This record gives sequence, structure tokens and C-alpha cells, in this order.
Amino acid sequence: MAFDLDTKQFTVTILDSGESFRCHTSQTVLSAMIAMGRRGIPSGCHGGGCGVCKILIRKGTVDTLPLSRAHVTEADEQRGYSLACRTYPLSDIEVEVKGQDRHRLSRRPRYGFV
Repeated sequence: MAFDLDTKQFTVTILDSGESFRCHTSQTVLSAMIAMGRRGIPSGCHGGGCGVCKILIRKGTVDTLPLSRAHVTEADEQRGYSLACRTYPLSDIEVEVKGQDRHRLSRRPRYGFV
């Protein structure tokens, strides 16, 4: 995919995993994460219908496509919740994972026997 020279890039930091990656204003947070080979935000349908990629924007400004009200209510959206597959950064942002598969994330790699 070629990007317009006028698009800007911002840093997305996933607070749960400590991962950071760059995201163009023309990319959703989820598509940029996947393109960079990161895995900090679980994903499902990639179209806004499943809610697996639900995030809370802790810092920064974003724009969003319409959000599924089954997963992000208007009140949630006012508090900063969004879906990573429907969210475009307008500044550097920091997010927390809030989707149903967030329990699979860990901040540090595990070593040794389980």
C-alpha cells in the first residue's frame, strides 16, 4: 500500500504489553500493528463487529469510523473506549487493551517450566 506524502505518522503505545509502533493517519491502529508484526491487541473480524480489539485511549487524540454500539456504547466512547480496527491516530497515543481476549496478554515473557 502506498501512502500519500501528506499523511503523518504517530507512535502508538500499548500500555499492557509495552509495545510501540508507528501508525499513519491513513491506517487504523489495528492494521498498523499487524503490518509491523506486533501482537499487543487481540483481533477478530477486523471490521468492527466482534469487539475483540476494544481499547481504551489513555492519552492522545483519535478519529474513528462508526463503532458497533453492541461493543462500545456512546457513554463508553465518551470515556475513551474504541475499537482498534476503527481507530485512526491524530497524535501519539497510549492505549490499554479492553477486549474479551485481553487476559492472554502478558507484560513480560515467561521463562522456565510451566
